[in-house]
Amino acid sequence: MVERFDAVVIGMGPGGEVAASRLLEGGLRVAVIERELIGGECAYWACIPSKTLLRPPEAQAEAAGAAGLQRPGLDWAALREYRDYMIRHLDDTGQIDGYRRQGATVIKGTARLTGRNGGQGGGQGRVEVDGERLTAAHIIVATGSAPPRPPIKGLDEVPVWTNREATTLTEIPRRALFIGGSAVGVELGQFLTRMGTEVTIVQRGPRLLDREEPRLGELVADHLAADGTDIRLGRQARAARRDGGDTVVDLDDGTVVRTNVIVLAAGRRPNTTGLGLETLSIQPGQRGELAVDEHCRAGERVWAVGDVTGAGLFTHVAQYQGRIVADTILGRPRTADYTAVPRVVFAHPEIAAVGLTSDQARRQGIDTAATTLQLADTLARPWTYQTDPSGTFTLIADRDRRTVIGAWAIAPHAGEWIHTAALAVRHHLTVDALADGIAQFPTYTDAIVQAAGPAQRRTRALRTPATTTGTAASTSLAGTAEWWGMNRAVCACRPRTTSSRQGACGPARRHRDIWRRRRWRAPPGPRAGPSPPPRPSRPYL
Repeated sequence: MVERFDAVVIGMGPGGEVAASRLLEGGLRVAVIERELIGGECAYWACIPSKTLLRPPEAQAEAAGAAGLQRPGLDWAALREYRDYMIRHLDDTGQIDGYRRQGATVIKGTARLTGRNGGQGGGQGRVEVDGERLTAAHIIVATGSAPPRPPIKGLDEVPVWTNREATTLTEIPRRALFIGGSAVGVELGQFLTRMGTEVTIVQRGPRLLDREEPRLGELVADHLAADGTDIRLGRQARAARRDGGDTVVDLDDGTVVRTNVIVLAAGRRPNTTGLGLETLSIQPGQRGELAVDEHCRAGERVWAVGDVTGAGLFTHVAQYQGRIVADTILGRPRTADYTAVPRVVFAHPEIAAVGLTSDQARRQGIDTAATTLQLADTLARPWTYQTDPSGTFTLIADRDRRTVIGAWAIAPHAGEWIHTAALAVRHHLTVDALADGIAQFPTYTDAIVQAAGPAQRRTRALRTPATTTGTAASTSLAGTAEWWGMNRAVCACRPRTTSSRQGACGPARRHRDIWRRRRWRAPPGPRAGPSPPPRPSRPYL
């Protein structure tokens, strides 16, 4: 017997779930197929457990850096129990029941495409699941991705973890070696380091997070090294073997690392092997990815969402594509736009980026102007947040069009406030529009407004025949009135006709001191107790 549906969704991770739910709401008859757990990699072995595990060590470090607080303890047993709660104890019974209540037919098993009734380009697509046969007008492939195993001699003979074992661990290992400096390596490497593990990260490239700005990778490495992580850049693991209770890993520079477990953190590959795509004349790419058009269409009434498309291996991209596909099937066609996909690594401090890097822009022939802020030198918020503040933010603009094309940050909560920059990139806002914004004081978001001011001046000043294409200008903002949160409209001691670097009251340094005396008077009287150790100056005052 063959069951007929309007749509069959193969793979119920975040993208498949969004597409299925939207189609069910639209009144379609939908079958969902999942060979493991409904919710997919994100819910059980990636996003949810990893962020749950990362939060307590992050809070511990934040408390240690806040005035008047002592470093709290960390209860691994309690954390592990809460992690298990968050991943539903690897049980998707509730999700199965939920989709059935919505009207979906839920099938557990491995799906395979078997062609189309009526020949190519016509009729319904055929799907088999462990002997059960289905047909559907639309087939949505959402089979996700998996970590590849690198060609390391002896790897099959030693303890190896993927993200799955690392995020569901029950005991903290004494030593761990990460192969790869991706987001997985940075996040879980920092987690284990802060839990007491001796962590080594072996990265083949010249820096961590090598798809981001070089400076960002350097800052991330500095933070990890400060925690005690051993980082080996430009190195590869050649062989692994057992030596008693140890795993011994030989690197290509002749050095040896002893560990208890190897963690694979060198990217992921789309899951398309054995899916039967050839029966629908669909050929995956070199890495197994499915090429899709602007509506996420992979073939005639065959759609693909999530990691399997290779468009961006993020849960939020999969969910976005799920909305695109469902709305298109329901007669409300939408076009996918990946211009401003946020990229966040939930380390401490958080790492966030959006849009183009300077190098990507340069390869596209875009003349760039970049403004870099050291946040503790620019904003008040870092000083109210922690006693030893740090953080960096860079805004990248198209020098000719004056539009924001990219941004990155490494700072507390960067994954939250990067979205202001993401909106600017997405909607091609100019640096003038950003600079004219009003950010709540004191917040980290104010960095975006503060960075836009210098970007205005640089796009204007450098749009001349003498401009060098592809160069990126940066500034520390030292000496500018905007650095101190002032502008021509509120500065009574500086005429509107004066430059931003020289006010009527004298050099910017004196200007700053006058403003400080007006607005930030210290309480009178001597300070009780011994004199505190000297601290770095707080120039935002």
